[in-house]
Amino acid sequence: MNKPLTTTTLFCLMLFVLGFSSCTSSSEKEELDLPKIAIAGLAIESSTFSPAVTEKEAFKARRGEEIFNYYPFMAEGSENRKRADWVPTLKGHAIPGGIVSREAYESLMDETLSMLKENGPYDGLFFDIHGAMSVQGIDDPEGDMIERIREVIGEEAIISTSMDLHGNVSHRLAKHSDIITCYRLAPHEDALESKKRAMDNLLERLESGKGKPAYKAYVPVPILLPGEKTSTRIEPGKSLYEQVAPAANQEGIVDAAIWIGYAWADEPRNHGVVMVTGDDKEKVGSTAEKLAESFWSVREEFDFVAPTATLEEALDAAVKSDKVPFMISDSGDNPTAGGAGDVTWTLKEILARPEFKKKDGPSLIYASIPGPELVEAAEKVGVGGEVEAPVGAAVDDRFAGPITLKGKVLAIEKGDRDADVEVVVKVGSVNVIVTKKRKPYHHESDFTNLGLNPKETDIVVVKIGYLVPELYNMRADWLLALTPGGVDQDLMRLDYKRIKRPMFPFDPEMEKPDLSARFIPLSHE
Repeated sequence: MNKPLTTTTLFCLMLFVLGFSSCTSSSEKEELDLPKIAIAGLAIESSTFSPAVTEKEAFKARRGEEIFNYYPFMAEGSENRKRADWVPTLKGHAIPGGIVSREAYESLMDETLSMLKENGPYDGLFFDIHGAMSVQGIDDPEGDMIERIREVIGEEAIISTSMDLHGNVSHRLAKHSDIITCYRLAPHEDALESKKRAMDNLLERLESGKGKPAYKAYVPVPILLPGEKTSTRIEPGKSLYEQVAPAANQEGIVDAAIWIGYAWADEPRNHGVVMVTGDDKEKVGSTAEKLAESFWSVREEFDFVAPTATLEEALDAAVKSDKVPFMISDSGDNPTAGGAGDVTWTLKEILARPEFKKKDGPSLIYASIPGPELVEAAEKVGVGGEVEAPVGAAVDDRFAGPITLKGKVLAIEKGDRDADVEVVVKVGSVNVIVTKKRKPYHHESDFTNLGLNPKETDIVVVKIGYLVPELYNMRADWLLALTPGGVDQDLMRLDYKRIKRPMFPFDPEMEKPDLSARFIPLSHE
């Protein structure tokens, strides 16, 4: 039986017809007023000088609610979580590697676009990428990605893009990004801080009703250098990047950023870039030009973050040194920069040296080399057993072939997944870490979990470029060995064909480029 309408109900219905909303509860009104913001992005550094190909399985793809766990500032009950109606779609992240297969890229993009279509319309989108992804058959994948996202979410939604400073900013990415920023430290100790800044900028523009910043200044800087030469730990990178925060904090500026770019991909978009966004045209333009001028003026001062040497020179120095641990970067095959991670050249040279053939020789840890056959053999014989099996060069055999390791199994560590198995094999005085799949070693616990003590080991050789903070703080001494691989630090040894020339340092006598600000049209223009 239907109940008769009360006077209050009739009054509310009348107000509703007249277009008023005073009968909406305060909590309902607050919820209705929240901006609706999507989260999406794919992140990887891809070396086009490596023979490796990255497939979909390499991406750690977070979907829906699990994306919030990736961002500490988006935890349940956090301020940022409360400030919007969030629609997390797909956030994919892969360890740096080779070029991404077209099939993998299209599959991840199809899923992202499908989720965006299902949950629109949106007021904004937080676009979280690295900026150095290469994809088979596509130049500028991030530009392609954001353009396809725009086709789904429309031109009016505000996109705030967060990037690594080793990413690349094409004109297309700049056009479709309304706000854009990148890290200000290398190593990237400010990664989460930068992502939060990109999100906060987006929220502030939506909450204030200011909308898209009115101006975007873009300055390409024809410099292409490896991250190991542009670290913000040392000059001139330190002073250069210290200019960014004050530049961004000016009245009339929303954000400012300098991209070093990614050196190990041979594409036209690979070079330095400065971008500034804001509402004051004169200040946006002049700030971008000032940062670009500062970048260009110190180009010849950039140098490696550590003393460099050939591998032979590095090993000679380490053997003679009484500093423990003496760390050596096997930099040319660094998997955290895009190397295949299975180049055996350095390990072969180490094992060939007479100092390390004896069990009582200088203690050395080598981290690491993939060798699924050896891992399988080690699991059969167990800890304490003898093993003999090939390792490495399954992907990148250009510099040396597979090595047959013969030694004693000291440790077997199994991770959460079947692929996460690590084995330590003692060969002479060398402890070789062999993995089922390639794995970077960044933390002391990566070693201690395997029963190794890097702090008391004479020499620690790691497939890495500049040492990440924990390894850096652990070192007693350090040399960066200029070893071969897909991310060779000696860029002159790489066969570039498609980067824009002239480019420093490839053309050291080039004339000063035009560093005037280019104003990029707004995304809806």
